[in-house]
Amino acid sequence: MGSELIASSCLRVIVGLGKTGLSCVRYLSEKQLPFRVMDTREQPPGIDQLKAEYPDVEVYTGGFNQDWLNSADELVVSPGIAVAEPSISEAVACGASVVGDIELFCRDAKAPIVAITGSNGKSTVTTLLGEMAKEAGIQVGIGGNIGTPALELLDNGGSELYILELSSFQLETTYSLEAAAATVLNLSPDHMDRYPSMVEYHQAKQRIYKGCKSAVYNKQDALTTPLLPVAVSGVAFTAGKPDLHDYGLLQEGDTTWLCKGVEKLLDSSQMKLCGQHNQTNALAALALGEQVGIPLSAMLSVLKRFAGLQHRCEWVAEQDGVVWINDSKATNVGATVAAIEGLGNTLKGKLVLIAGGDGKGADFSELRQPVSQFVRTLVLMGRDAPAIEQAVGHVVPSVYAKDLNEAIVIAARASQPGDAVVLAPACASFDMFASFEQRGDLFRQQVVELLEGESV
Repeated sequence: MGSELIASSCLRVIVGLGKTGLSCVRYLSEKQLPFRVMDTREQPPGIDQLKAEYPDVEVYTGGFNQDWLNSADELVVSPGIAVAEPSISEAVACGASVVGDIELFCRDAKAPIVAITGSNGKSTVTTLLGEMAKEAGIQVGIGGNIGTPALELLDNGGSELYILELSSFQLETTYSLEAAAATVLNLSPDHMDRYPSMVEYHQAKQRIYKGCKSAVYNKQDALTTPLLPVAVSGVAFTAGKPDLHDYGLLQEGDTTWLCKGVEKLLDSSQMKLCGQHNQTNALAALALGEQVGIPLSAMLSVLKRFAGLQHRCEWVAEQDGVVWINDSKATNVGATVAAIEGLGNTLKGKLVLIAGGDGKGADFSELRQPVSQFVRTLVLMGRDAPAIEQAVGHVVPSVYAKDLNEAIVIAARASQPGDAVVLAPACASFDMFASFEQRGDLFRQQVVELLEGESV
């Protein structure tokens, strides 16, 4: 669907500013389409830039202007605002349609799109696949829920391929996405403060498959299986032995091979990414890349050098036989389970796990089994520390810390040679930190300071 189908007389309201909202402002302004901007915050991020660059645009802050909403034909809603918000629902009842920045992008994008979602690993797979495309000499635009807002990728008219990380929130307001290849990497409870149940969360994620040419899914997670007509081609990946045309892992002695069917592609020891969960991320990237024609040689070359992203199972330091890992991006239970199992399966010792924060209404009981199997000591901090301890029970010793620095000191004392100390909180950071990035940066800094002090 081309942007020419967007009626120029349509009255639009951009709801929510920030980086994504500003990208919508620039897009609509360049199209010379009329719009207003609204944000519930008094001083939203980007407001000064908006007023400087677009002084004539009408702006309303500090709440919802219901008159603006009810008179609009189209609401361009930020991912951070729920479509079920009563003010939005009232506007829909008055005839407004609700879209997001990804819908606007899809209306104009001319190159094929690879669409990636999942509860965990989507940033790693998106970045990894982008590096594979670059290695193959493909002009690629990478963004969406990571890095560059999708609409800003349209400025590069020479893109031959788009690779988008998409959140469930973005997918809720997207209708025109017809991806060349799409995947739901995995699904575990997340954002339960926004979704009434896993059913609604699952439905939001499944929207990524609508109209796709090829679906890539996780054979070990039934909720990722596309609910699509049989005619849509698909390929699976798995941490186990793969079927003939699928991707998986083959264990031969101490060697783990990345495979397609019976074909061995890469010895996992040649990868810089650590943990079995990152091996499955690599398999997902290989499967997606195959669907859009990225040469295998380019993909394997990148896998040998790609070291991962900051705050995602990021190696921080090693001293006295103990490795320190920053997985601050593990903001939900599924991500922490993946880290525990992925790292635990590769260690000689055990994990000392630092967890806690704002659990966003999550059920922590899924942590119990992997913690009992792989964790030596659980170091808890933040608002939902008691909820984690209660859910996990007393399968391992639990120690409370008043802040991150104390948690690091406790973890250092509890660890033994062969162990790994891992910050994988299973929670958002907002009860103690500005962001998961700040939490991870402080962890890295304080670990280095502690270890340097001990080595003096």
